[in-house]
Amino acid sequence: MDHFEEIYASQAEDYHRMIAAEDVDGNLLRAIRHILPTEDAHLIDLGSGTGRIPIMLDPHVEKITCLDRSRAMLLENQRQGQEQHANWDLIQADLGQIPLKSQTASILTAGWALGHFCGWYPQDWKARMQTALQEMMRILMPGGWLVIFETLGTGTRRPKAPNPDLAAYYAWLESDWGFTCQVIATDYLFGNVDEAATSTAFFFGPELEERIRRYGWNRIPEWTGMWSLQSL
Repeated sequence: MDHFEEIYASQAEDYHRMIAAEDVDGNLLRAIRHILPTEDAHLIDLGSGTGRIPIMLDPHVEKITCLDRSRAMLLENQRQGQEQHANWDLIQADLGQIPLKSQTASILTAGWALGHFCGWYPQDWKARMQTALQEMMRILMPGGWLVIFETLGTGTRRPKAPNPDLAAYYAWLESDWGFTCQVIATDYLFGNVDEAATSTAFFFGPELEERIRRYGWNRIPEWTGMWSLQSL
């Protein structure tokens, strides 16, 4: 089990507490609603984690289905949904074989999930991702939208893929699949520098913690890429 899988299995509550401080300016929601017809939509959120995207879009769509392979993350997702007085469906499953009928979703999101394939399956990430994307297109309605969110850096002044493998994956989405990318600032905001450092160190590691303390950040710069594609 790698670093992130361990966190998803044992620190779901800490993870959600951290991401609750993310995207302080609400740029993600504005970007999504600018291109997507959310009214009356059935949103299926893949790799849903603790519910970041469902929480954001619940007031704007008709129905939400959340899918994740981590039971611990789904349990926290359920708790967050209850706090929001929401009633979205939860499914534990892998992205390579999605247990949903074809042409089910009008909007399909995959946030900060597929990028893990590069680390988890370094020898055949592209083949596994190809299978997952084909599954996503299968459950998407004609004219529906597939939107993938991935990191372009946390604690960096400019947006950039954090490593060569992710850079290759992002380029592949655009060249082979025809996705269009939009860069979005999604800064974290904490009450003070110490809170910023201690709240993020377990996930991002000591290098970011050192940068936060060196630059005195309680607002941590972050960039997110939003890759979108409309089905035919």
